[in-house]
Formats: sequence, structure tokens, C-alpha cells
Amino acid sequence: MSTYPVITLRPADGVAVARGAIEPGTPVADGVTAAERIPAGHKVAVREHRSGEPVTKYGQIIGFAKEDIAAGRHVHVHNLGMGEFARDYAFGVDAKPTRLVTPAATFQGIRRPDGCVATRNYVGILTSVNCSAHVADLIADAFRRHPILGLDPLAPYPNVDGVVALTHKTGCGMAMGEPLRLLRRTLAGYARHVNFSHIVMIGLGCEVNQIGAFLEEQGLGDRIRSMNIQSLGGTRKTVEAGIDFVKGILAEANVVHREPVPASELIVALQCGGSDGYSGVSANPALGIASDLVVQNGGTVILSETTETYGAEHLFTRRAVSPEVGQKLVDLMHWWEDYTRKEGSEIDANPSPGNKAGGLTTILEKSLGAMAKAGSTNLVDVLRYADPVTAKGFVFMDTPGYDPVSATGQVAGGANLVCFTTGRGSVFGCKPSPSIKIATNSAMYRRLEEDMDVNCGTILDGEESVEQAGRRIFDLILRVASGERTKSEQFDFGSSEFAPWQIGATV
Repeated sequence: MSTYPVITLRPADGVAVARGAIEPGTPVADGVTAAERIPAGHKVAVREHRSGEPVTKYGQIIGFAKEDIAAGRHVHVHNLGMGEFARDYAFGVDAKPTRLVTPAATFQGIRRPDGCVATRNYVGILTSVNCSAHVADLIADAFRRHPILGLDPLAPYPNVDGVVALTHKTGCGMAMGEPLRLLRRTLAGYARHVNFSHIVMIGLGCEVNQIGAFLEEQGLGDRIRSMNIQSLGGTRKTVEAGIDFVKGILAEANVVHREPVPASELIVALQCGGSDGYSGVSANPALGIASDLVVQNGGTVILSETTETYGAEHLFTRRAVSPEVGQKLVDLMHWWEDYTRKEGSEIDANPSPGNKAGGLTTILEKSLGAMAKAGSTNLVDVLRYADPVTAKGFVFMDTPGYDPVSATGQVAGGANLVCFTTGRGSVFGCKPSPSIKIATNSAMYRRLEEDMDVNCGTILDGEESVEQAGRRIFDLILRVASGERTKSEQFDFGSSEFAPWQIGATV
């Protein structure tokens, strides 16, 4: 560990990251002292930068000096901004064969009759439209556990993890075409999700997203029981019918057991939210180690949040298994450039106020830290939002950067477990898939320990290496996939966070 109170990620970097708050006059590099107070997780210049000169971190450009920056100065939004620079996509030059582990690790999974493996066993209530959301919630509420009151309607069914209503704010008054196709693709992904034993879908009756057309389009006629409020005679009758349906299938849903299955059955969604200046230093690279272990054991990891990969995509295209896969990622970036321009915004608007308070300055910096979650293996496929994930290895899915919308797409694609890193302290769940929360720093972990599953602040504290923390995360992934409940599950997170991507006009 450096004798200076900073983290230098690459020897040639122009900035270093403060381990904690640094007071003026503190040495931060050979011959360099802090010229002003540097907040914890923020950047300090370790050499002089002239106005317009690129500033590097992770060995990559994170922005350009907006003015002359003296060594020892705080580097942030006041003196660092975006700029254009060439990216060498060099499709596939860094791709290399993945070394598979033998024998593969195992976990205790639930194998469905079709051979797919679940990590949880829920009964799902989906809605075709927002107009049926409350009815769906009333049905699920009839089966909600109330441990404080000592009430558990599911006590006779110990193998059922819960009855969950996943509602949304659209389905009618929406543009036809891609907006409707995207919603249906998302709902179909959840309807088919391996972590659901049974599905009932509640509609109003006059919505754009007609259940009959949805079932026919997606080939789900045999998978879903559907109910229509207008046809059944209103709220009370639909709620009663929904409750009766769930009561009628609980015994069947309960007839499952866990058995040893290979880790190749894992499909892990990689997420980050409430990121800070430590995210790309501790939790994200540690999750990257765990991601490599998932892939080396034959499994799949899904990275998303396209706007939080912008500016770093050339590092992924170099790992693409083919030029076609690499070009698909580049095309996504161009789409987002056009999309944000039409909306009168820009991709660099992505870092939130919390991100910036935590030390992140530009989307380039955020992207370089975020991409570390995906580890070092080949990019094998690039998918649309909520497309089914069929490839083994590292897959990229197009999603916005907003965490609930992004994770919803990943789970619709088939993710049976979520790993979520956070520096500021996001609380999050994503039913029907369990969500592991990974803290970037020890101070936040101690403050929000009831919500965090893993502390990667140990890396910053010098207590373990990135590799050690990554293996610890991988071991927890196997335990959670085997049924160990995460902190977010203990708080019953995961239904309100269902958020399909809404794109297109509301009419």
C-alpha cells in the first residue's frame, strides 16, 4: 500500500483518489502536496495539467482540463469536463480463450421440469396495464407474511418464497410499435422466468396491451392464467378469483426441492447504483473477479446500463468474439447519442448529484469504473432490452442507466441472481431474483449494515486484495443461489422496483 493517503490506479495517471479527506499541505505524491482540502473519494492532481489537456485515471481519459490545473489541486466538475477523443475499437484484438474450471462449482438449485434451474420459487402476478395494478396488489396482499404480527399465510408451503405482484405505469395510452413491443418483451420475460412456478396476469379489458394479443404474440397461452376486471364484474370479483387461483396452485408450487447443480446454471445481472469515487477501485473490480469466476465455471454475467459504458466501450469491443458483436455495441452508443440529442440532453448528464458528491465527475470516469464489474472475459453477445439471454459468458444488454429499469430488463432476459454495488448506499431488490448488495467503503457499510451483504471497503482498508474480495463475493453468490436470503430479501424488497423501460410518446 502507498505511504501516501491516496490510491494511484496506474503509474502514469494524472490523478489519484483520496482514501479519506485530505487536508491542505498533506503530501500526496513524490514532491506534491495537497493545495486544498480533498474530500474522501475525490481526485487530486499528481502533476500539472494545461487547459485542454486530457486527464487520465485507470490509464484512460476521463475528461479534459477546463483550465490550468496545478499539481495538488482538487480535480472535479469545476475544472474537468468532457471532450472529443478517438477510440480504437480494434474488434477482438484482446479476445482470448476462456479457461473453464473443472470440476465446476455447484450450488443447491431448483431444477424445473424443462431442465432450467431456479434460485427462488415465487408465484407471480403480472399486469397488462396500470389500471389493473391495485387489483394485483390486493391479490398479493392476501398472501403477504407479517412476521411482527405472527401471520404467515404461506406457512403450509415452506418451499414457496412468496406471492409477488409486479405492476407498472403503462400498457395503455401508449404508442404502438416499439414501445408496445418492448413492454410485451419485458412482461414475457418475467412470465417465462424460471424463478416463477406459476403466473396469473390481470388486465382491465380495454387497454392497448390486450392480454389475448400479448399471449398469442409471445406464445404464452399455456403458461399464464389471465383475468379481466371488466369481464369478471369488477374489483371484488377479480380479487376473489385471483386469490382462489393462487390458493389452488400453492400445493403444486410447493412440490420442489433443491439439488446440486453446476454453476453454469447461473445468470448473474451486474448492477451499480449510488456510485462513488471508490466504486471503480474496490467493489466493481472485486465483482469483476467474481464475474470471471462465474464465466470460468460455465455461467453467464450480464452487464447493462449503456449510458454508463459510454466512453469505455472500446475496451469491450477489443474483447468481442467477432467484429459483428463489437459493432453491435458501437451501434448502441451511436443510438444513445442520437436519442439524448433529440431529447435535448447529453449522455454526460448521467452522473447523478450523489455520484458527483461521492467524487465522480464525468460519464467517462463513471463508465471506466462501472465496466470493471464485467471482469476480463470475452464479450460474447450484445442484446436488446429484455431479450432472452442464451449465450454463456459475458453478455451486454442495452438498457438505460437508471438502476430499476436496467435490472428489470436483465431479469426479463433470464437473470436468476443480481449483484449490485453501491458507494452512497442504494437499497434495492429485484424479485423474483435475489439481489446481493456490495458496499464500496467501510464507512457506508457500517452505517447501512442492515442493507449491505458485502463490504469491499476492506480493499481500501488494506485488509484484503481485490482478488480475495472477489472470491468472497463468488462464494456468497453460490450460497444465495442455494437459498440463503439476502438483506434486501429480509426487508421484502423487489416488487416496487419492477420498472419496464418506457420509451416513446404517451398519447
